[in-house]
Amino acid sequence: MPSVSKRSVDEWTYVVTDVELDGPWPGVNSMRSFASVAISLDGTEHGRFEAVLEPLPGTAPDERTLAWFQGHPEAWAAATTDPEPVPQVMAKYVDWLKTLPWPRTFAADPMALDGPWIDYYLRRFTRYGVRQGHHEDDKVFTGGGLCIKSYAAAVTGLPVGEVQPDTLPIEWFGNVEHTHKAIDDAVGFANLRSNCHAAAAHRERTLIGCLFHCV
Repeated sequence: MPSVSKRSVDEWTYVVTDVELDGPWPGVNSMRSFASVAISLDGTEHGRFEAVLEPLPGTAPDERTLAWFQGHPEAWAAATTDPEPVPQVMAKYVDWLKTLPWPRTFAADPMALDGPWIDYYLRRFTRYGVRQGHHEDDKVFTGGGLCIKSYAAAVTGLPVGEVQPDTLPIEWFGNVEHTHKAIDDAVGFANLRSNCHAAAAHRERTLIGCLFHCV
């Protein structure tokens, strides 16, 4: 078993992000809003960013997605009211990211949904991306990103497909309701990331204590 005392201290900034979309395909549909909450491992917050974006030219909402939003009118209103031009939003987002402590990495629940959308918008409207190659010296993220859903599955022992806001105690989300409003959900997932770490650290301390007592 690796020595805990020799492990690196986690000084990373996790930019926990949630996106709200009008369909499943980047470039065919549009990201209507997103929000990011930057936290350290212990949950210390370094800032928030949220924006509502204009639809991309030449795109159209997906009918089934719109039908879903009809049942969540407050979420649709939050994702579409007072939109800003996409190039301006992404430029401001990059400026905000650069104010955050380094190293920083992207985080989302799940990474496979939010990550590709933010990467598409960053790549299309800026020189950056969620996952940038070793040949790119100027970066806003490093480390490849963290899937909070996968992390929560590992900590809780639940199958990853069963890790949902309605299957975990709301206390793990900081008692923040999952509203499908980008900032609410980003804050909730940031709390989940911090609470998963706390649970994992408690489990490790318990295991180490048991090992020491058994020696």
